[in-house]
Amino acid sequence: MLFRTIKNTTTMLTVVAICLVCTAVLVFSIEEYESLYLESTLGDLDGLSENMASDLVSLMATDPDTFEITTTLLRLDRYENVKYAVVFDQHWQQLNVYFGSTFTPQNFELDIQLETLKHLPLGVEVREGELIALKLVGDARLPLGYLLIVNDSLGPLKNSKLTLLKRVLPLVLLVLFIAILGSFLIQRQLFLPLSRLSRLAQKIQKTHDYSLRIDIRGKQEVAELSRDINSMMETINTETQKNSEYTEQLKEQQKTMERLANFDGLTGLPNRQFFMETLRIELAKAKRDNRNLVLMYFDLDGFKGVNDAFGHEIGDLLLMEVCLRTKAFLREGDLISRLGGDEFLVLLHNDPNDIMLFEISERLVHGLSKPFEIQSWEVQIGVSIGIARASDSNFNVSEFISNADIAMYRSKDAGRSTHTVFVPDMMEDNKRRLLIANSISGAIKHNEFSVHYQAKVAPDESVVGYEALIRWKSESLGMVSPAEFIPIAEQSGKILSITKWVIKKVCQELDQILAMHTGKMVVSLNLSAHDIKNASLVDYIRAMFDKYRVDTSHIEFEVTESAYLENFDVANEFLKQIRDMGCSIALDDFGAGYSSLGYLTQIHLNTLKIDKQFVDNLNVSKRSTLVTKTIIEMAKQLNLQICAEGVETREQAEFLILNGCHQLQGYLFAKPMNLQDLLKR
Repeated sequence: MLFRTIKNTTTMLTVVAICLVCTAVLVFSIEEYESLYLESTLGDLDGLSENMASDLVSLMATDPDTFEITTTLLRLDRYENVKYAVVFDQHWQQLNVYFGSTFTPQNFELDIQLETLKHLPLGVEVREGELIALKLVGDARLPLGYLLIVNDSLGPLKNSKLTLLKRVLPLVLLVLFIAILGSFLIQRQLFLPLSRLSRLAQKIQKTHDYSLRIDIRGKQEVAELSRDINSMMETINTETQKNSEYTEQLKEQQKTMERLANFDGLTGLPNRQFFMETLRIELAKAKRDNRNLVLMYFDLDGFKGVNDAFGHEIGDLLLMEVCLRTKAFLREGDLISRLGGDEFLVLLHNDPNDIMLFEISERLVHGLSKPFEIQSWEVQIGVSIGIARASDSNFNVSEFISNADIAMYRSKDAGRSTHTVFVPDMMEDNKRRLLIANSISGAIKHNEFSVHYQAKVAPDESVVGYEALIRWKSESLGMVSPAEFIPIAEQSGKILSITKWVIKKVCQELDQILAMHTGKMVVSLNLSAHDIKNASLVDYIRAMFDKYRVDTSHIEFEVTESAYLENFDVANEFLKQIRDMGCSIALDDFGAGYSSLGYLTQIHLNTLKIDKQFVDNLNVSKRSTLVTKTIIEMAKQLNLQICAEGVETREQAEFLILNGCHQLQGYLFAKPMNLQDLLKR
């Protein structure tokens, strides 16, 4: 039991050694001599260690300089009594060791255990036949490390005690030899498991294999330490596996975040951010290599109508199908991106020539115009494509995309479902469009707009109403056609301001118009698709009627067939409020848009206006003539008033009157006139 623990074993050996030394000292009566010797030696060692500790401060203030520390320790060569010196850092980790000339460092182990050393008081003391100096390097509030110097306390006495020692030298040498040998063998045996632990730690450090374990054997403390280390390694191994799994999850999440940041969540196509960055890089390469790039900008014609008619879920599925179909029409290397909504960009690979560019565009136009089968619904759309070359924009990203956008809107103006290549002349048209858009607000403010009234006549050519038409005479632009500025106003979001201005103007002039006639008179005002989606316009109309005391039975609002059906539910709600005020409703341009006759049974109208294209082809095209007759007959059956617009010949008028048309409108009877000219008639 006594030698079961390292602590007991080391302690007993130390006690036995001290007893032997003390006995020898007592026997040979050298206490007084040793006392004087130690007092002198302690003073010298204290001064030496204090000076060296001070010198080490500058060497350990930052990163310890091993070379300089070694140089400082070599100053101990002048002191033959120094056995060894050790420099520790503030965590008691060994930094450097010095061995005196009389000390053999083989299998060097500290005479004092590290834990015991940590609890020694700072200063100089005699311990187990050695002079031990332990000094703090640095300030007590901010220690940098510790200096340990061990002196041989018996060396200086050798000469004076030589005679005395000769008498007992054989016995002393034998005892010392046995003690040293026994201590060495015992310590070696005791610390062997610790060496194994050290080698295991080094192996783990090199291999990072935390599944390694150590055999549990040795003294009690070592066995317990081995078990604790194995338990710790088990915990580390488990946590490492968890961390590896967590790291893999983080990598997957990072990939997902990158995908969300660079790709469209619905279609999986590169998004605007990714495409713009790629485009910048490709433009820089093309400019450097003196190559050209071709960009397509297209959006879907009629997509909004699909959303309104079938819902956004069908719209999303349609976008996904459009992407799949578009990819099939493009070449390998072409990059397609969803810009947003129903707008797409395509960067064409290797600058295709005009023939190839035409073929790709035709494939897209015809391919995307074919019906899509979406959840048993047959959905049909079109596509308008704008094409631009990088050289026309001087390889500038913004201008490059803007040029393609301009060409795309030119395709829409040309009737949609077509493709247009940008040419520099289009910039002038675009500048004019921008100038018109920017001038609208000023035109309203400076009263540049005017209302012209075109008469509607009965079959006997008596005036039964007027259509209010807006005209613009700009100080800077001259006369601007409604066909030019109305679409621009719709695209720039300024159509509502124009509509409000016309409504207010008609309300102001209505009494003068009514005073010209004795019979029933109705003035028609046009509403755009943008107007009927703005609920606040109803409140504005009501406010104008109240302000100018308008008899609403004299007011009719015209909505185009396409505007009505593209926003069917919204239009129904909007026009219901208009009807509730007492106004009548006319469906304008009937036959030019959807011609979905089924809708006529679901909407409440007063008047059906036949589009001018049918009137133009009367007695010219049998098909158009037959369709016109059918429209008139259908309107009669629905008890609707029928108004034909664009009547310019007597033959057209006679045909329409003969087939039962109630109202006629066109240059044959009257051109649009302002109020002043109208009053002069």
